[in-house]
Amino acid sequence: MRIVFFFSIFFFSDLLIAQISPFIHVDQFGYENTAEKVAVLSNPQVGFNANLSFQPGATIELRNATTDAIEFSGTPVFWNNNNTHVKSGDKGWWFDFSSYTTSGSYYIYDPSNDEKSAIFEINENPYYDVLRSATRMFYYNRCNTDKPQQYAGSNWNDGVSFMNPLQDANCRYIYDQSNSSLEKDLSGGWYDAGDFNKYITFAFSSVHNLLYAYEENPAAFGDDTNIPESGNGIPDILDEIKWELDWMMKMVNVDGSTHIKLGSKNYAENTSTPPSLNTDPRYYGPTCTSASAAVASVFAHAAKVYGTIASFTAFANNLQSKGIAAYGYTQPIWMANNFEVDCDDLSIISGDADWTAEEQGNAMLSAAIHFYELTANATFQNDFESRYHQTEAISLNYWSSYKLEVLEALLKYRTLPNPDPTIAANILNSIVSDIQNNGGGYYGFNNDDLYRAEIPESAFHWGSNLSMSNFANLNLLIDKYDVINPATSYLQNAKEKIHYFHGVNPLGLVYLSNMYDFGGDHCVNEIYHQWFADQTIYDNALTSPNGPAPGFLSGGVNKNFSIPTIAPPAGEPAQKSYLDYNTGWPDASWEISEPSISYQAGYVRLLSNYTNSTPVMTGIHIGAGIDYLDMFPNPIDEYFVVQGLIGNYTIEVLDANGQIIQTLSNVGSHTIINTSTLPAGLFFVLVTNITNNTIQVQKIIKQ
Repeated sequence: MRIVFFFSIFFFSDLLIAQISPFIHVDQFGYENTAEKVAVLSNPQVGFNANLSFQPGATIELRNATTDAIEFSGTPVFWNNNNTHVKSGDKGWWFDFSSYTTSGSYYIYDPSNDEKSAIFEINENPYYDVLRSATRMFYYNRCNTDKPQQYAGSNWNDGVSFMNPLQDANCRYIYDQSNSSLEKDLSGGWYDAGDFNKYITFAFSSVHNLLYAYEENPAAFGDDTNIPESGNGIPDILDEIKWELDWMMKMVNVDGSTHIKLGSKNYAENTSTPPSLNTDPRYYGPTCTSASAAVASVFAHAAKVYGTIASFTAFANNLQSKGIAAYGYTQPIWMANNFEVDCDDLSIISGDADWTAEEQGNAMLSAAIHFYELTANATFQNDFESRYHQTEAISLNYWSSYKLEVLEALLKYRTLPNPDPTIAANILNSIVSDIQNNGGGYYGFNNDDLYRAEIPESAFHWGSNLSMSNFANLNLLIDKYDVINPATSYLQNAKEKIHYFHGVNPLGLVYLSNMYDFGGDHCVNEIYHQWFADQTIYDNALTSPNGPAPGFLSGGVNKNFSIPTIAPPAGEPAQKSYLDYNTGWPDASWEISEPSISYQAGYVRLLSNYTNSTPVMTGIHIGAGIDYLDMFPNPIDEYFVVQGLIGNYTIEVLDANGQIIQTLSNVGSHTIINTSTLPAGLFFVLVTNITNNTIQVQKIIKQ
């Protein structure tokens, strides 16, 4: 076995050192055994890489990444008769290896050009680590708590944030800053995005999507993602959502009026990194009808979900009570068509948290449906039935993916007790009409996109990665609510968009930050986040001592990028309008690489439909998400830490030539390995199970 291993380790090191082909695009995390599996081969024609050229050989191979054996081969097929794909500026081919279903680690190889893809897994649960990392983003974005190394890892541990005098625990009103009698404890919640502020309206879709993710596939979420609540018998996703809900409830007044946001009053304050270093005062904003509409909807949905768990009965009742108060406060304003639409004057920077009257009406419709489902009170049903026709979906037969919450409310109405037959028919006819029209080409799977993730070109704007998730989740609703049966094409639409996020895009880029320890080989290295700011130790995943935390979904390509002199992203085809950077003003990287809880939640909801909470070990990638092993940091400097259930393992550190440098046996649950004397370069950590002689290996990089 040791001989086989050294053969594979030499090959593995050679493979890692070789450059991943910019022309072969695969899901770098992998594919389910029986899923459709298609690699995209590209020949750039337009854009920053138009100087490159590629013509694949007649035979493309699927190779085993451990043994280098050829497992499958076939001929690539021209996409669209060798025409140029306008949205990417590329010509291309598809290489279909769907018929190969054996679990293991693989890569795609073009022997004529010696081009290799990233390594990926084929197994029954390839996104296990990815989903765990993506949901942990919310833990890293928790406000008003410390991030001890035990949970955050040594690279991202930090002290308590924003709990200094006149910050979140005794926050003052922005319009009466000297009035101590108006101080409120508004601690808790998540940072919204790359800034440290907290917004009620921005949390609306985030919490809904996470709640739906849990409802749609509770088996995707375990109680072991290494957050402080792990091991309490509750799925960690519900503990994480509760962190946000607890804060949102503090923003609601007794009468149901709700403050819209909390944060700093100018751009010069609270800009230090890590977050615990910020000491400037923070302020809460005015009450706005949009905020009350948002919490009414979110609390109704959350009360239903948490009400199914005995230990959360009191919490669910509190959500319901506060949600009904917010609904009661807003309902007469809704019926009078008198929403406040210019309530946030940006006295608290930076995002404008206002909603249009349509957005507020949509939130109230979704609140009415959730409360009707929760309470069976006909008042909520009557409110919905009196206003549902005002939605764009019904009045125009246009089901916009930007309005998923109200679309879901419309479809859910048909499943609840005693729906009006005419209204139910109107809703079904409306969505079927939109699907059949399919003017944007985003319903179902088609061959219109070289990278197999068709959305309208107009959707590649600021935050396009949310657009991608939204279109996928809209397609999933067709199956969820049995709109069209069978829904095979719509389910494939959603699955292909997962592959887009994971590397099947013109850049061959995993749009999640720093996922090298979880199977990603070409990942986002920089994100616009005040914690992981430019020129700090968190700046870049490959070149900075710490890098950003793993699993943050960047905003994505933006064809409307505002600085024409920074190219790329300016002047590129839509799907290439990206740059892996995080420099601030005036370079506007926030238009490209800023994460957001709303982007993250949409992606988590999508991905959770295709995973479960059982890890599957099939490959040579072994990362911090594996239950028995937590290894950090990577890249390393003076040391790295191995912790977890490793008492029955031997750990060896090897150089790129397979020479053993250091061996540790019978180590405990936490050991520190000194690497200060090692030169810069590539190394491997070999973990051998003493009980059964199974071996796993992880690459590490010494800076």
